[in-house]
Amino acid sequence: MPKIKTHRGAAKRFKITASGKIKRNKAYASHILTKKTRKRKRTMRKSGFLNKRDMEGIKRLIPYA
Repeated sequence: MPKIKTHRGAAKRFKITASGKIKRNKAYASHILTKKTRKRKRTMRKSGFLNKRDMEGIKRLIPYA
């Protein structure tokens, strides 16, 4: 059985934690920040976790992480 290739784009965006959750960065924080509130920009700095349904697909993309 051949090895499964890791999706390099997904590997750069997601990290698997010790408990098995998948960590991600929040979207919409790169530009057009003037119209976004201070609170919204502050919460976008923090990382978030994927929900259960999305985790199944991402785990398939990064099998050896």
